[in-house]
Amino acid sequence: MWKEFREFAMKGNVVDLAIGVVIGGAFSKIVTSLVNDLIMPLVSLLTGKVDFSNLFFALDGNIYQTLEEAKAAGAATLNYGSFITTIVDFVIIAFALFITVKQVNKLRSIAVPAPATEEPAPPTTKTCPFCQSEISIKAVKCPHCTSDLE
Repeated sequence: MWKEFREFAMKGNVVDLAIGVVIGGAFSKIVTSLVNDLIMPLVSLLTGKVDFSNLFFALDGNIYQTLEEAKAAGAATLNYGSFITTIVDFVIIAFALFITVKQVNKLRSIAVPAPATEEPAPPTTKTCPFCQSEISIKAVKCPHCTSDLE
């Protein structure tokens, strides 16, 4: 059983997948930082200094100035500002993956030229219309039935 597991774990696809997950996790942290530290402050500046991290609804009916204040009071909240930030995160990751896949596909098409379509070789034989035997395309008389061919 251990041998089978080792063979499975060492297959190329499993190792590639593991590397992709690790790189994806690191990439996700970079994108999250990009969104939280660069993009959302700029969006906040353009929208009148709205702090997206403090956009929430308190479900207990009270009004709190910040999300931390609501959490300290133990209030249940709907954090739609965090949700907006996560959506921006997702869009950036999806766009980056789209660009990456597009470039990889472009490199694959350059690296592996499409197989040349070979034209079929001209026929070297034909069928006698009288006896249906296969004969040379240059024949003027069928060697099987001795019929004259055009």
